[in-house]
Amino acid sequence: MASLTYAEALRQALYSEMKKDPRVILLGEDIGVLGNVFGVTKGFLDEFGCKRVRSTPISEAAITGAAVGAAMLGLRPVAEIMYVDFTTMAMDQIINQAAKMRYMTGGKVKVPMVLRTQGGAGSGEAAQHCQSLEAFFVHVPGLKVVMPSSPYDAKGLLLSAIRDENPVIFIEHKLLYGLKEEVPEEEYTIPLGKAVVKKEGKDLTIVATSFMVQKVLKALPFLEKEGIYPEVIDPRTLVPLDKETIYQSIQKTHFLLIVQEAASPCSFAAELAALVAEDMFDYLDAPLKRLCGLSTPIPYNKKLEDASIPNEENIITAVREILKG
Repeated sequence: MASLTYAEALRQALYSEMKKDPRVILLGEDIGVLGNVFGVTKGFLDEFGCKRVRSTPISEAAITGAAVGAAMLGLRPVAEIMYVDFTTMAMDQIINQAAKMRYMTGGKVKVPMVLRTQGGAGSGEAAQHCQSLEAFFVHVPGLKVVMPSSPYDAKGLLLSAIRDENPVIFIEHKLLYGLKEEVPEEEYTIPLGKAVVKKEGKDLTIVATSFMVQKVLKALPFLEKEGIYPEVIDPRTLVPLDKETIYQSIQKTHFLLIVQEAASPCSFAAELAALVAEDMFDYLDAPLKRLCGLSTPIPYNKKLEDASIPNEENIITAVREILKG
C-alpha cells in the first residue's frame, strides 16, 4: 500500500493501462508537456510519445469528436475536457454520437471511450469553471457516469471505465486532487454500478456524491457526540446506479438524507428521491430530505461561494431536522 493523492491515483491508473494496452490514447488541452493543469499526465509525453499523448487545440468539440471516432475504429481513448463547464461545447459529440452509436448500429459499433473532466466549486474560479453538471449526462441513455470521492475509488473506477465497452463520463472534483489515502500499488478494479458503504450506521442513511462524501464524513464526529450514527453511502457511479445497496440501508435506518453539490432542480438527488418515493415509501419514518447547492451561478466572492455549497454545519442541521420529524 502507498499513500497517494487523488491525482496520483488517477495518474497510476492511466499509466498502468497505457503500459498494458497500446490501444489506450490520451487527448486534451495541455496534457503533454505541461502534464495537464493538475499534473495527472506529467511525463506521459516522454514515456509514450506524441501519437498516444496528444495535446489538442482549445476545441472541446474537436477533442470529443476525435475520441468518438478513435473509439469507433478500435482505440480506447481517454479524452480530457478541462472543466465540466466546457462539455457544453461538445454536447453534440457526447449526446448524439458517443451515447447513440452502439444502439443505432445494433451493437456492431462500440464507443469504448472515457471523457475525464473536473467539476465542483470551492476553488474561486467563478460561474463558468465551478459547475456541477453531472445531471446532464445522467439523463442521456447510453452514457455511464462516474464520480469518485477518494483516491482508492478514483484508481479502481478509472481502470474499469477505460476497459468498459461504452462511453463513460468520469467527473473528478477539483478539490479532491490533493486528498491522500492508502492505495494498493497493484492493479485492481471497482465495478461500475457498485456503491460503497463509507461508514456503517443505524439511525439514518446519508447518500452523498463526490466531494460531499468527504464533508459528510467530517460531520460524523459531531453527530456521534449527540448519539446519532448515520450510515454513509457513496454511489460512486450515478449510471449505472446501485439501488440495492441504498435500499438495504433505508430498510435498516428508515430515514434518508441526500447530499450533493449540484443545484436541486432535475438533479441526481431529485432522481434518487423519486426512486425512493416510488420503491421505498413504506420504509420511511419521515419525509426524505435533499441538501443541495443553491440554484445560482457560482459566485466569485469567497464568502458567497461558500454559502452556495453545502457544508458540514448544513449536513448536521439537516440530519437533526429529519430525525426530529
